[in-house]
Amino acid sequence: MAEDNKTKDGLMYKQVLVTYGYVALWIFLSATVIMYNKWVLSFSGFPYPVALTLWHMFFCSALAFGVVKMGYVEAINMSSETYLKAVVPIGACYAGTLWLGNAAYLYLSVSFIQMLKALMPVAVFVVGCAFGTEKYSGGTLVNMMIVSLGVAIASYGELNFIVIGVVLQMCSICTESTRLVLVQILLQRRGLKLNPITTLYYIAPCCFGFLLLPFVMLEAPKIMNDPSVIIRPGVLLSNAAAAFALNMAVFLLIGKTSALTMNIAGVVKDWMLIGLSVVMYASPVTPLNLGGYFVAFLAVCLYNYRKLQSMKKGPPTASKDAMQSASDAELRPLNIAK
Repeated sequence: MAEDNKTKDGLMYKQVLVTYGYVALWIFLSATVIMYNKWVLSFSGFPYPVALTLWHMFFCSALAFGVVKMGYVEAINMSSETYLKAVVPIGACYAGTLWLGNAAYLYLSVSFIQMLKALMPVAVFVVGCAFGTEKYSGGTLVNMMIVSLGVAIASYGELNFIVIGVVLQMCSICTESTRLVLVQILLQRRGLKLNPITTLYYIAPCCFGFLLLPFVMLEAPKIMNDPSVIIRPGVLLSNAAAAFALNMAVFLLIGKTSALTMNIAGVVKDWMLIGLSVVMYASPVTPLNLGGYFVAFLAVCLYNYRKLQSMKKGPPTASKDAMQSASDAELRPLNIAK
């Protein structure tokens, strides 16, 4: 009996170590992709966000296609009608999210962008109320107002506040919040559950198609006539590989940890990115920046806590699904170029 207990304890500790190893890998890869994208767009001589995002979509589409066709991940049965009505609108939103979010790196620091991203729960709440996927409540509204106030304070304290960059990031947040709501309406209500690999398989080619037009019209002529542009195949290949590796890390994490653990991991990642931005890119961060972000951070933590607590009070089966969907904001597929 004692031997069996020791064996069980050993297996449990091993499982815990493996799970938190996956969490650490996700934090590392997520931070790597963000910092790498910033470097490629702002410092490497390739300031073309549409071209970079288009390349990511092509690379990830090709690898996801290979993974599915080789049988490592099973594709779901999806009709042409479902693809057009469900996947295409989501792909359009995500193409906009990636394009606009990457374009913001040309104007703003990584640290300030992370602070602005604290507005994501506010955007999801507003869009969700408009589409009927979120229930309006006075408490949540006050919570969202405190988040907005914190971000406003952080913005007021930003030394390199560039309007076009803020507008681009705000638009990226709007398209991303719309995408998350559409995923719930168009995919989950149809019973379609896509893991990160099948998401890439179906949505990345769609994003590629939507990005192709702005690339051809806006960036391709500039690239061809830009004598200072520097195209490093090794850099672009490793950058896209890091993005794909991030999605694989998400694939490993799904079902192996709780929404609370992922929320904590997301907090660690955000603060780590602010520190890395200061150290690696000498991004100026003022006390007002940090104070405002800390207010927003506490309000987001409170919102996540209240949401998780309300989900636990539901029926057992629904609670499990709700807890998993609660982590979708951090475990959302296609963390490709953000």
